[in-house]
Amino acid sequence: MSKLPLALSAPKQNLRRLLAIRSVLVVSLLAAIAFAHFSRQLPLPYATLTLILAGLTIISTLTLVRLGRSWPVTEGEFFGQIVIDIASVTLLLYFSGGAGNPFVSYYLVPLSISAATLAWHYTWIVALLSLAAYSGLLFYSLPIAELAPPSGHHHAGGELNLHIIGMWLNFVVSAGLITYFVVKMAAALREQEAQLAAHREDNLRDEQLMAVATLAAGTAHELGTPLSTIKVLLAEMRADYRDNRSLNDDLALLQSQVDHCRDTLHQLVRQAGQASGDGPRSLRAYCNQLIDKWLLMRPDVKAKIRFNATGGDREASIHPTVDQSIINLLNNAADASPEQVEVDIDWTEQQLCIDIGDRGKGVPVELADQLGKPFLTSKGKGLGLGLFLTHATLSRYNGTVKLYNREGGGTLTELRLALAPTETASAPAPHYAH
Repeated sequence: MSKLPLALSAPKQNLRRLLAIRSVLVVSLLAAIAFAHFSRQLPLPYATLTLILAGLTIISTLTLVRLGRSWPVTEGEFFGQIVIDIASVTLLLYFSGGAGNPFVSYYLVPLSISAATLAWHYTWIVALLSLAAYSGLLFYSLPIAELAPPSGHHHAGGELNLHIIGMWLNFVVSAGLITYFVVKMAAALREQEAQLAAHREDNLRDEQLMAVATLAAGTAHELGTPLSTIKVLLAEMRADYRDNRSLNDDLALLQSQVDHCRDTLHQLVRQAGQASGDGPRSLRAYCNQLIDKWLLMRPDVKAKIRFNATGGDREASIHPTVDQSIINLLNNAADASPEQVEVDIDWTEQQLCIDIGDRGKGVPVELADQLGKPFLTSKGKGLGLGLFLTHATLSRYNGTVKLYNREGGGTLTELRLALAPTETASAPAPHYAH
């Protein structure tokens, strides 16, 4: 099943900050050009320099407009913007003295930004590009005598003077230190921040689960009395209207629904007090039983079930609360597109893998970052607790759920559940054909 990741907008705020830094750079360079022209009358190609800054301003403006749209910002796009800054600075330095221009140290700014925000391979590319640009400016540029060191840009023999070489060596050392150590420190900070965020999220989820569990327990207790009353009244009405066949059929249907509600409450109480599952059992039999139960609940669904496990059957102990979590995900797909649901089931020695695909409307981008939170639903019905409880239950048993928008429309739900190591069982024939 092809898929498209939902969360791709992490560098968006960093791109906004980069545009702010670029604006400061453009204003500073315009001020420097004005000073060089009106105060020092330096022989610079002012029209060319102004044109380069105008082009950089246009790119920044278009990028700012693009940020107002809902398109996600990728790391690759952010890296491209940094490369644009390096190219622009290189052009400006080429027409204004090359490596002798004091602004040559600006190469360290995009390098530092990349080291703090991007993956290490992007940062090394930025470092190499900056170093190559700086090295090229040592030999190729339009020299400006007033911007050269006091001893001149070159000796009489055409060799670079010690000041220029020293500046270049200082840049090489600084670039190497920034690229290595800042990348390491930024990665450590991001990992620490992710761990703290995960810890806060776990605590919040536990509090929400406790609130939901308390509410469910109270509701189950309160529903017992009215269900018993309704059951007694229905029995009396069926006895009173035994001759009215049409009404009696409706009353019988109501009574079956009341019995179903009562059985559900009893099952809820039993599962709540059950500490573990029923012991190891065949994964293939478990999945077949779960799919049969779901199809019995949703006879309107046209589902294509595929068992992709090629390594034979195996046994595993799965807590009964996981069953409802899987059924919740299957019901979400059935609600989205009951006429087309695809379920791929696979397992290894380490985990059970279930991929559920539908052809519904997909997950709205604006809700992608909030999925799994309580009382949030994108279906227009329900309480918004199904996905939250599914996330919480699977996380408790070392499982994960990830949602992707599929190419061509619809949602792909990936469920991964860790399995304890057990002995592999013999492989019976599959219950569902491909």
